[in-house]
Amino acid sequence: MAIDYKSAGVDVEAGYEAVKLMKQYVKKTYDGNVLGDLGSFGGFYALDDREDGDCLVAGTDGVGTKLKYAFVLDKHDTIGIDAVAMCVNDIVCQGAKPLLFLDYIALSKLEPNKVATIVKGVAEGCCQSGCALIGGETAEMPGFYAKDEYDIAGFAVGIVNKKKIINGKNIKVGDKLIGLASSGIHSNGYSLVRKLFGEDKKSLNKYNETLGCTPAEVVLTPTRIYVKTVLSIIEKFEIKGIAHITGGGFIENVPRIIPKGMGVHIDRSSYPLPKLFKALQEIAGIDDTKMCNTFNMGIGMVLAVDPQIATAVTDELNAMGEKAYIIGEVTDKEGVEL
Repeated sequence: MAIDYKSAGVDVEAGYEAVKLMKQYVKKTYDGNVLGDLGSFGGFYALDDREDGDCLVAGTDGVGTKLKYAFVLDKHDTIGIDAVAMCVNDIVCQGAKPLLFLDYIALSKLEPNKVATIVKGVAEGCCQSGCALIGGETAEMPGFYAKDEYDIAGFAVGIVNKKKIINGKNIKVGDKLIGLASSGIHSNGYSLVRKLFGEDKKSLNKYNETLGCTPAEVVLTPTRIYVKTVLSIIEKFEIKGIAHITGGGFIENVPRIIPKGMGVHIDRSSYPLPKLFKALQEIAGIDDTKMCNTFNMGIGMVLAVDPQIATAVTDELNAMGEKAYIIGEVTDKEGVEL
């Protein structure tokens, strides 16, 4: 029997409905500085009304149930990198340079060494993305969280000039899609991963032939932070749109930057699929579409560019140390074709 994301306990349709219902309340809070519908990966707030003025771009996120593996394996030094990555990778999609980060850690009993180790990871993520960790909150909540468990979330703010906002509005049919390799599962799909690999420490440390290593070696690999790469490449080339491949995979995230009436074709043979995703699919017994709607499938960020510069951009990204591939193109048919 196949095991998919919904059977693992995550109902994405309920998430869509929640967003739809909350919009009426959210919009009541807007003032004239909120720039709505400019981007889909971060919220915009203009600092002034000049056409060439600056905007703040903000994003917030958590790490999800990847935390369960930090608890089971008693490894807490990288989970903070994930918290930062999930926020800064979103706001850089709009062309914004991250400025500052705040963290929130809640736990049943404050253990100074453990909290310091978690924050060490947060600081490392901030160093990787070039932003300042200017504060946060550590909440001790006895009786609320289970012993030795905690939650972590973050909030990032960046800045971009209005004339340099990247939002996909100039994307055209025929534009190429460049994929940047992920470091692994990143921080999405773990409710399903936990069903597939389990949460037993002994089993996690058992060699998996398809993986070529133990599950323990991959489940806590931190999310790759693309900020410095993206900020560098947008100074050299016109990047029309950028999608962070998080929850929903290619299926949900790439269309967020594509204008209405268009879609994308993703050539799955254009880059090497990591063994990790082959192993997950083998255990889950689910089809390619469900895999691409749950996991990043080895691509953590997608850039849309004019076809004439696609090769040059890809070569430059590889020269920067990324693993970049031309993985598809924009089409005149809505949706994602795999």
